[in-house]
Amino acid sequence: MPDMTGLTEVLAATSKDAGPGALLRVVIVVGVVGAGLLAWFLLRGYGKQD
Repeated sequence: MPDMTGLTEVLAATSKDAGPGALLRVVIVVGVVGAGLLAWFLLRGYGKQD
């Protein structure tokens, strides 16, 4: 069986230090939700023209 100490160290380092991934995920989710709310707000009165 090969020695995998290097792999386990890399996996431990990446799980401990996530980097910008969590922040980027939050920014993307907030942007998508904001775009959906903006589209709903703008399209809400589209059919109410007399």
